[in-house]
Amino acid sequence: MNIITLDFETYYDRDFSLSKLTTEEYIRDDRFEVIGVGVKINDSPATWFSGSTEEIKAHLQTFNMGEHLVLAHNAIFDAAILSWHFDICPRGWLDTLSMARAIHTIEVGGSLAALVKYYGLGEKGSEVVNALGKRRADFRDPELRTYGEYCMNDCNITYELFNVLNADFPPKELRLIDLTIRMFSEPVLRVNVKAMQQHLTIVRMKKFQLLQKANLTPEILSSSEKFADQLTLLGVTPPRKVSPTTGKETWAFAKNDEEFKALLDHPLIAVQTLVSARLGVKSTLEETRTERMIKVGLRGHLPVPLRYYAAHTGRWGGDDKMNLQNLPRQSPIKDAIVAPDGYRIIDSDSSQIEARTLAWLAGQNDLVSAFERGEDVYKIMASAIYGKPEAEITKDERFVGKTTILGAGYGMGANKFQAQLKTFGVETSLDECKRIIDVYRRTYPYIPELWKAASKAVEAINRNSTTTLGRDGVLKVEGVKGIRLPNGLYMKYPNLREMRTNEKLEYVYDTKKGKAIIPNRIYGGKVVENVCQALARIIIGDQMLMIAKKYKVAMTVHDAIACVVPEAEVDQAKEFVELCMRIRSDWCSELPLNCEAGSGISYGDC
Repeated sequence: MNIITLDFETYYDRDFSLSKLTTEEYIRDDRFEVIGVGVKINDSPATWFSGSTEEIKAHLQTFNMGEHLVLAHNAIFDAAILSWHFDICPRGWLDTLSMARAIHTIEVGGSLAALVKYYGLGEKGSEVVNALGKRRADFRDPELRTYGEYCMNDCNITYELFNVLNADFPPKELRLIDLTIRMFSEPVLRVNVKAMQQHLTIVRMKKFQLLQKANLTPEILSSSEKFADQLTLLGVTPPRKVSPTTGKETWAFAKNDEEFKALLDHPLIAVQTLVSARLGVKSTLEETRTERMIKVGLRGHLPVPLRYYAAHTGRWGGDDKMNLQNLPRQSPIKDAIVAPDGYRIIDSDSSQIEARTLAWLAGQNDLVSAFERGEDVYKIMASAIYGKPEAEITKDERFVGKTTILGAGYGMGANKFQAQLKTFGVETSLDECKRIIDVYRRTYPYIPELWKAASKAVEAINRNSTTTLGRDGVLKVEGVKGIRLPNGLYMKYPNLREMRTNEKLEYVYDTKKGKAIIPNRIYGGKVVENVCQALARIIIGDQMLMIAKKYKVAMTVHDAIACVVPEAEVDQAKEFVELCMRIRSDWCSELPLNCEAGSGISYGDC
């Protein structure tokens, strides 16, 4: 089996480029044109070919890619071109961009130029700049040859980069990269365009009604300064916060700002209306996402764009300006994502996987056993909180127990716990919240001990020393390398250092938000949250690979996996998926896993 390195060069201009359009829009646009393609087989010299679409397709078919692995940098782009324009699907995809994300997080940068410079593998050319606005027919022969040399150089350095990155890269993770790319390049889901058009009408109508009710212009509502003036006129002091991006004080008008959301309950109807209007107009995500879904649906099947290793915990993230990772449970968009004719979608969600992983990692064996026996751990927690038998626990008390189990495991304090309960409509005094947090920590004492161990792990990383964390043989702190995970990759804290914030010395590490590098606070409870999410992600990844052996995995959202199965075998397929999601890996053989699975024509039905 060969490794075939591939690199397409395509037409672009100032208005038609990947900086203006999504990958899906760009490749499916009528203006799209492949100018040429570079191909390299194993370590042989790269070659260049340019011609018409038919000629390039005939050339590519000579390589029998269905029997070989194809390598590219940012392979989601090349894979979509190969599949959508040339009807070629290789045996497997390799991607140096995805590999670099897992190995380096934000330390090097994801561009091919940055990576080859970091590893001293040569230099990426800049001839692509000269191709701006040029169709294939516009190139003179010398120009086309120069462009071809640039493309062949990209193939050569991509192959060299792969060999470096692949030295210790886990084979399972390579398979997950391939699976992620195919969710986009070989889509099977469809969009119910009519349903989305109806939803868009409703979304726009609601926004218009909010504006009318508030008697305000979109300009006032979208301008933070003008909006702050309107609140002040109503006698309200506008809430403020420190921006995580700039580190400077700014207005706290986001939908997740608790002080701002609390104004929805202000005694003055005028304030309630103003804040409702701001949330409705400023939060245009639903409208823009719906518009994008309609356009994608009109162009063809729904490619699912996921970024492999989007977070330093290894979790996938939304990509290509279509984040399907955070759709609300009852979102009409979920209802409009449908299976192809003759098929059904099975969506299986791993039950309480973080809470289970936390208890197991901490060695809180009584809680682990309760999960193993299928007991109602939320009632058990509520029983401890309210000091009465489980049989007498009310629905509301169980909800508090659930919120405690799912929220207090990472060191949450009473103030945050109170705010979290309030978002669910549960009013609880601060003293009562303190008491509940204390009950949780006394009931499950090994979990706070894990936080302390994680704090020492942060110190070890900062000192470039080694230590262990949690159960023996699961995690190992290896100095500045980070925390070694069971899959062989590391969870990193780039540029970990001590920083004085609010008169207190704290550890911070660098994270990336957009193009900005910002310091992010890290402490024991947060490290425990990170490693539990990382371990859960490894488990989900293993389960995806098992399911993919039999059925097409169409997408994944956090701890859930969605696959497409023939309608005639949906019951058997559901049993198979549930079986896969309960299988324990060797490194976590004592971790009880469970899942909830559903099926339907649409994603929302599951």
